[in-house]
Amino acid sequence: MKYGVHAGLWMANWTDELDPILKTVADLGYDGVEISLLGMNEDRATSIGKAVRDHGLEVTCSDGLGPDKDITSVDPAIRQAGIDYLKWAIQMTARIGSRGLAGVVYAPWGVYDYPNKEARAMRAAEAFAAIDQTLADEGVTLGIEAINRFETDLVNTSAEAVAMANASGSDHVGVLLDTFHLNIEEKDMGAAIAHAADKLVHFHVSDNDRGVPGSGHVPWGEVRDALKAMAFDKWIVAEMFVIAGNPASADLNIWRDIEPEATDAAKRALAFMRQTFG
Repeated sequence: MKYGVHAGLWMANWTDELDPILKTVADLGYDGVEISLLGMNEDRATSIGKAVRDHGLEVTCSDGLGPDKDITSVDPAIRQAGIDYLKWAIQMTARIGSRGLAGVVYAPWGVYDYPNKEARAMRAAEAFAAIDQTLADEGVTLGIEAINRFETDLVNTSAEAVAMANASGSDHVGVLLDTFHLNIEEKDMGAAIAHAADKLVHFHVSDNDRGVPGSGHVPWGEVRDALKAMAFDKWIVAEMFVIAGNPASADLNIWRDIEPEATDAAKRALAFMRQTFG
């Protein structure tokens, strides 16, 4: 088991300087940090990778797709642009030093087209099949994140994420589950996690308000027992967004301060994860 925290907890903008954040993460005792590829380029990826190592941390990455890179599009040129982007993102992930890339990698965030959901899901799976060799070459595993209905109509549940990963036919494509989204979409959180057992490659924790895990009403006993039953030994990352009033928070609809201070939230989250998951 590795415990991480998403750097976005401290970031006002996705391109903020990361070195002070990395120092804080290391000082708190985390194993590693999760970094968004938003605003990434080759030089920045190389620099971040070195800084992560200099602070004695490991790293995992997350990303998403824009409308001009929608791998579910009926337009072949847009789909190809998405495939090309994902290949680039995989290469940047490896350059940073991460072996995992996860997130809303199957469609643009906040775009809905429910009548064509089945066909869109199939096109996404076909795109993942097309990047299988790049994943293999770079030693990276891709995680499909199930998120809530207010952010996508395509992959809301564990079952939908697993189905898309299986449809890709790639051994390098798995599933990311997140307790914030599970709390909204799943009737039985433990069963949903168990359903993903063979495909679960990454796990995000926060409580029902995106704050410190253990401070709200997520059924943490169910979460713990489900992960323990599958002997989950990969990353558990605290993905919390708690401070209102900056551009990154607006992207995630954080309209009030969920916790009073980011570093304190990270400290409390790590203590909770260690106590709950061992």
